[in-house]
Amino acid sequence: VSTQSTGGSGLIGRSWAVLFARGGYRVELYDVMEELMTQAMEVIETQLRSLHESNLLLGRDPAECLSRVSTSASLPSAVEGALLLQECVPEDVELKRKVFTELDSLVSDTTILSSSSSCIVPSKFTESLTHRSNCIISHPVNPPHYCPAVEIIPAPWTSSHAKEKTISIMKQIGMKPVVAKKECDGFILNRLQYAVLQEAWRLVEDGVCDPQDIDTVMTSGLGLRWSFIGPFETIHLNAPGGVKDYAERYSDGIVRVSNQFGEPRPMTGETLDKVTEYLEGDVPLEKHQDNLRWRDGVLKQLAVFKQSIPDKP
Repeated sequence: VSTQSTGGSGLIGRSWAVLFARGGYRVELYDVMEELMTQAMEVIETQLRSLHESNLLLGRDPAECLSRVSTSASLPSAVEGALLLQECVPEDVELKRKVFTELDSLVSDTTILSSSSSCIVPSKFTESLTHRSNCIISHPVNPPHYCPAVEIIPAPWTSSHAKEKTISIMKQIGMKPVVAKKECDGFILNRLQYAVLQEAWRLVEDGVCDPQDIDTVMTSGLGLRWSFIGPFETIHLNAPGGVKDYAERYSDGIVRVSNQFGEPRPMTGETLDKVTEYLEGDVPLEKHQDNLRWRDGVLKQLAVFKQSIPDKP
């Protein structure tokens, strides 16, 4: 079984370790702070047991998966012989450039250098590398072990072999790759998320509705449909003649409303105070960890339920 190295033992690094181990790979976890790796191993063990209890471990035994995960205090040792390195450092282009430059000096010609970057395109920190053709972004959704979508973003110089190998590995570990055809600032997921957030902000700022109304529209409306069919499939099913019928019926109205969106709004000032008041009343910070566990528990139930959804006719 090939080895995957995960650079960073925080939330995303731990989740990647769980996913790679679930897929049958040996995993070497590296972090500059050794005490974090000890904590990470405890969390990884708990996550593996939880996935197994919910039948989300791809039929594998949690103890077997855990036996494939180890830690290393030495970066050269951690990356030696690795098929893929998954970088999980904070979203800072200079830091990523520094980390990838160091990795570039250590890896073989066949090692894939994959970043968990959520917005920064790979060309921003891989252009000068010797192994730049092996560099790619694999951006997961948080938490990755319950949200299987992963954005695959090649740089202009990423080889087709590195891209296809990355896609293959992601499928093997139970993920659902979405492959960008070219670089785009913010990628796909965050551009869609930011569009929704910006319009939500405008609606609150312009006095159209309260912050809690936005969340209700999502949790009791759009989000219910989007959890199993996307926006394109939604409109296709919402018109008798499919998407072309929908476009003929509603395109003019969509364009008219969209033209009113205006410039992006900074997330500051009185609107930020209003949103903060709502959230700190409904989701108080002193219960932040409790609410994260509640969120993950619900996501786990949704992941289990989605396995039982029948195929389309």
